[in-house]
Amino acid sequence: MDSYKALIDNLVTAIVVLDTDLRISFINSAAENLLQTSHSQATGQQLHELILHADELVPSLAAALANRQPYTEREITIRLPDNIIQKVDFTVTLLESKDTTSALLIELQPLNRLQRINKDDESVARQNIARQLIRGLAHEVKNPLGGIRGAAQLLERELTVDAQKEYTGIIISEVDRLKILVDRMLGPNQQQHIAPLNILRVLEHIIQLVEAEVPNRITWRRDYDPSLPDISADEDQLKQAIMNIVRNACDATAQLEQPRITLRSRACRQFTIGNIRHRLVMHLDIIDNGPGIDPALAERIFFPMISGRANGTGLGLAITQNIIAQHQGSIQVASKPGNTCFSIYLPFTSHTQNNEGVHQP
Repeated sequence: MDSYKALIDNLVTAIVVLDTDLRISFINSAAENLLQTSHSQATGQQLHELILHADELVPSLAAALANRQPYTEREITIRLPDNIIQKVDFTVTLLESKDTTSALLIELQPLNRLQRINKDDESVARQNIARQLIRGLAHEVKNPLGGIRGAAQLLERELTVDAQKEYTGIIISEVDRLKILVDRMLGPNQQQHIAPLNILRVLEHIIQLVEAEVPNRITWRRDYDPSLPDISADEDQLKQAIMNIVRNACDATAQLEQPRITLRSRACRQFTIGNIRHRLVMHLDIIDNGPGIDPALAERIFFPMISGRANGTGLGLAITQNIIAQHQGSIQVASKPGNTCFSIYLPFTSHTQNNEGVHQP
């Protein structure tokens, strides 16, 4: 087993090895991520101590051990720490030593992982199409706007009555407002300044900004992993991306008596973003206890001009997704009444190093 541990540790499938007493003797990095624990903490524990309500799995595991019979169960539902529900394919293999079974090797393949990868691919494709349409629309809109503004300025010079100049002033200011709106639709166009960045410092800065606007209204829950290394990112852009989500969370909880926003940071190993597998990525969750996202909007909330608020522009999340994509990351959302979670995944490595990532088939 020892000779294969390094190989198993690099698999994207979660691997748990149980001894003959059905106690955990080994878990790989993918299992650490799935079960939200470490190898040292898991070793020696019973499976049901990590997977809640796993007692029903014990008879099948004991039978596999006694009868030396491997088996697979498809699409079983397990409950993980933090009350997370996962559907997995559950495969049990015998590890034999001479004529006896010395251990059980369990493979846990989360079905939502493949769904997430497919969803990421679809999201990237939709985002590229939307960006091309927006760029074409922006070009068609900005050209006549420039002509209208120029004509209004020339007309203003010819006018002698101040009351009439007010009208040309309105034309010019409205043209400028539309130009700013079009530029915002296109997202950040300034050159990125990539540098090492401590994500916890960014999160604390955002909390301070929000607290200055709405002091003592929101209960903040900080669930940080202080051991996270720095990420490589443009600080201003990443602050804007996260702030857009936090502001939405503030708006979503505005009518609650006890609004709550949770910021949770973790590290994930052997994680796939798009078609690149990264050895280590940062996982940031922004969770609010608001009423949730309208299911009719759930698949379109990252599109420009789509908003669930009457006074919303529908640009904040589109800009956020654009920024995260420029950092070779991924953003997802899961929502139900009382719990809306935006998850951001960003590689710890730099852009240059990311291009050398392991490509999935």
